[in-house]
Amino acid sequence: MIDAVDPFIGTEPTDLPAPVGLAATWWSPKPQIGNTHPGATFPLGMVSACAYSGAYPTGYGRYDLSTEGVPAPIHDRQLASGLAHFQQSGTGAIRKYYNYFRVSPMLEPLDALGTSWALHDEEAAPGWYAATLDTGIRCEVTVGPKSAVHRYTFPRHRDARLVVDFSHGGLEIPFGSTVPLRAYLQSVAPGAAQGEIVVEGAPLAVHVECDADQWRQLLWYDRRLMPGGTRLDFDSIRPTTLRPFGLMWAGPTRAGQSVELRFGFSLRGPEQARENLYRDCGPGPTSFAARREATTRTWREHLDLVRVDAPTPERKTVFSTALYHSLIKPCLAPAESPFWPGPGPFAFDVSTMWDIYRTQLPLLTTLVPERAVELARALLTVCEEEGNLPIGYRMAKGADRFSRQGSALAHTLLADLCELGLPGIDWDWALALMHIDLRRDYGEDFLLRGLAHPVSHTLDLAMGYWCTAKVARHVGDGTLAEELERLADRWVNAFDPATGLLRDSTFYEGGRWNYSFRLVHDMAARIGLTGGDAAFVGLLDRFFGFGAEPVALPGVHPGAEELARGYALDRFEGLNNEPDMEAPWAYQYAGRPDRTAEVVHAVVHQRFGTGRGGLPGNDDSGGLSSWYVWASLGLFPVAGQNLVLLNAPAHEHAEITIGPEVLSIDTTGFVPPERGGPAQYVRAARLDGAPLERSWLTAAELRRGGRLELELGPTPTGWGSTPRPPSHPGRITPTTPAPEVPA
Repeated sequence: MIDAVDPFIGTEPTDLPAPVGLAATWWSPKPQIGNTHPGATFPLGMVSACAYSGAYPTGYGRYDLSTEGVPAPIHDRQLASGLAHFQQSGTGAIRKYYNYFRVSPMLEPLDALGTSWALHDEEAAPGWYAATLDTGIRCEVTVGPKSAVHRYTFPRHRDARLVVDFSHGGLEIPFGSTVPLRAYLQSVAPGAAQGEIVVEGAPLAVHVECDADQWRQLLWYDRRLMPGGTRLDFDSIRPTTLRPFGLMWAGPTRAGQSVELRFGFSLRGPEQARENLYRDCGPGPTSFAARREATTRTWREHLDLVRVDAPTPERKTVFSTALYHSLIKPCLAPAESPFWPGPGPFAFDVSTMWDIYRTQLPLLTTLVPERAVELARALLTVCEEEGNLPIGYRMAKGADRFSRQGSALAHTLLADLCELGLPGIDWDWALALMHIDLRRDYGEDFLLRGLAHPVSHTLDLAMGYWCTAKVARHVGDGTLAEELERLADRWVNAFDPATGLLRDSTFYEGGRWNYSFRLVHDMAARIGLTGGDAAFVGLLDRFFGFGAEPVALPGVHPGAEELARGYALDRFEGLNNEPDMEAPWAYQYAGRPDRTAEVVHAVVHQRFGTGRGGLPGNDDSGGLSSWYVWASLGLFPVAGQNLVLLNAPAHEHAEITIGPEVLSIDTTGFVPPERGGPAQYVRAARLDGAPLERSWLTAAELRRGGRLELELGPTPTGWGSTPRPPSHPGRITPTTPAPEVPA
């Protein structure tokens, strides 16, 4: 699968064929760009490295910051002023980006630092990125879990140089830069230096080595060299007092001469950074080829966990790249917490928990369960040390308080891990922290009034209580479990029985329709509250645009009136954003898996493609890409419920390696899908040879592996309409009449 990955997918604005049919009725308000980067990454590793332009997205792109519509260009071509370290993957406007320790290979004097050169002959593969600058310098970079190795191939020149800017960070757009608060750097030996910058309260240390033995090694400040200087210290830096500073190696080059720079990073000081470098790359002096080979091998192992027989090379590229993007974040950095002692797990770039908890975290739990446990333990430690299970957590002091976006989302990951019986977590400890966390922010309103606004938090918190009750039962505390289950029943308070939709409220990145079809733990009661199957399906049909006219999508700088008209459509966002990403599977709880098949078919084959513009919206740390991985396999996880719903896959055959087991998904009657063509339906299913009438598997069944056989056809047969996916009834008896479907 690794050979089919294209890391450039998602780096430019959405550029897909005009939608047809059902997909043409969907409205996409959020930035129409994947916000990915093509730089070198390591699976769930701490470090990434990529060419740096200073523009959005992630510092690699050529666009201005965008929150709606098509982003506006600020460069007419791909540029770079060097290669920087630490990038987000697919996130939107999250306030800050990293891009620390920029390396600029130069033939010009130091005064020219910050010059941007056009990029030519860009190439990328998992774990490796390369490009040639206008100056003729070929730049390559690869990374390890906590390291990066650069290789620069120079033309003949009397005084080439490699300049490392310790003061650099963020984006070069308004309010985008990151200023170090304190810093130091020092030369420790010929060809070796180290230092530390404190950025947003986090100390990031580096140990760097250069293999150009005959080159001069110099510190510099404010673009002026400091001959003979061996150390720079900055006790207090402000935006108004910042002057660039860093380190440089310089010397003559012959044509085709290559020079390597090796970086080790740590959040616990330069000595640990040095240890990380040597653990990842050996003692040197050179290590680019070996490190790239090792990283490629690790990526191959991860990407080979899922194999598909794609109908075309293009669809294999889309799938392989989606799997790749799903395995970049979060950053797992064991024994690296700068805020509390100990050798335990630490994680950052849990940047958009409200996007990843439904798709990407269940994918990690399935494919790399030991890393999912590591992440869970890291989140629990954050809660113990800082008081809350984070909704967002970056390389910065303190959890990001993304209070509007969601509540109690980590509870779904913890409940799934607990029910699967995966080792490595003290569940009494976890239960105490999960229970306390339910009172954060909107949790007090939920407890006191049974309803929290924004009303989507009522659904979050009810699910959080239900997930916590599962852990309570696991540790044998039945009394607490019953109390938590009673509170979990309050999800019903979020809905207006007169409409079958959520109550009027404020909503984050969407409207009440986008949030009204969440897969709550008691979907039978949810459908009953709406008035029954027919009324619920009617609402879904209205939401997905069955029978509706095509709509126009926002362009560059959409105005308030244009956005208001679009939001008033109350329409599915077509995977341009994540709040309604699970809604297509709500049909299955009402006995209509055929409708799920039609919607998912339109998304998979019209909203994802090849090329730099192949994503419909922000990838959001793999939340979007992991949706595609699941959906094209004919599966969808119900987060927190250890349930996987079934649908027609986009591949004739697939194999998923799950620990020591393999799940084979085989089809009969498969017809290669066409963009805009008809959907295929599951007409019958067998699991390990036995008939399977239900449209779901438990996560435990998935983990056991075996053979899932799906008979596909051009018309539905009623398969999967009964029995329905499990609901977990509380004490709710819906008695409301069937509402009319809003026009």
